[in-house]
Amino acid sequence: MDAFYQSPPSYDAIREKICQIKREFPFVRNFSVGSSLLGRGLFALSLGNVHNACFVCGAVHGMEWLTSLVCLRFFEEVAKAYREKQCIAGLDVHKAIAARGLVVVPCVNPDGVMLSLYGPETAGALRDKVLRIAPDGDTARWQANARGVDLNHNFNAGFAALKEMERRAGITRPAMTRYGGDYPGSEPESRALVQFCEAYRPENAVALHSQGEEIYYDYGPCTPVRSALIARLMAEAGGYQVLEPEGLASHGGFKDWFIDKLHRPGFTIEIGKGENPLPASDFPEVYPRVRDMLMVPLVL
Repeated sequence: MDAFYQSPPSYDAIREKICQIKREFPFVRNFSVGSSLLGRGLFALSLGNVHNACFVCGAVHGMEWLTSLVCLRFFEEVAKAYREKQCIAGLDVHKAIAARGLVVVPCVNPDGVMLSLYGPETAGALRDKVLRIAPDGDTARWQANARGVDLNHNFNAGFAALKEMERRAGITRPAMTRYGGDYPGSEPESRALVQFCEAYRPENAVALHSQGEEIYYDYGPCTPVRSALIARLMAEAGGYQVLEPEGLASHGGFKDWFIDKLHRPGFTIEIGKGENPLPASDFPEVYPRVRDMLMVPLVL
């Protein structure tokens, strides 16, 4: 296994891995979909038709950086199978990519990842703000972006209901987790995903989170009928459970927005099991099951 997948990924390591994949597979595209609050690029890799793609993103939450490794390894394996006309999980990758592209944004929240891994000094000009949120300087469990906004609560899907839930839970200001911001799309990272999806309209979208070995697919009356089948097949492929979100996880997420606004299948997969942040040593056990699950929306 490549050494990259054996340790937590810094922003620079992720950027270099994307460049390495592009060098090894010249037929893929790499591009930016935007920038983080602190100016770190939100990089994407694509293969096939970017306008009719399966879209996969990771590290929406800072301490869930293991999802970045999964995203990059999945793209790398798909690109290799495409080049060599091989199958993954018994599915013909070359045929799948000819019908539908794959776009991966492995690290939606690079500022949060750096805070979780390397502490408040990585926040630059926002260091003091970070220390007001985490006065002891312990940011290992940081989920939010550098401004203390939880990106997966910052999308325009049931936002008013989410804010009322936050108020009842006593969440009224920036925090390491669960504060959804002043208004939907207030953060550059969430806006970048919205703008990309509105421009390219992926056929489906999967956001990788951790942990729990769970799949979520439903959000209100706009949930496509076929979403239930795709979720069930993913669950069978990886041995995960299909569940309904509860409480503060019920609104404001990327998956919720994607379903509500684009009326297309959107999914959250909670990878692995244990206590966040899951260690890099979990990758060899977690990845093969998630890979097989991700092949389902790529081909359906």
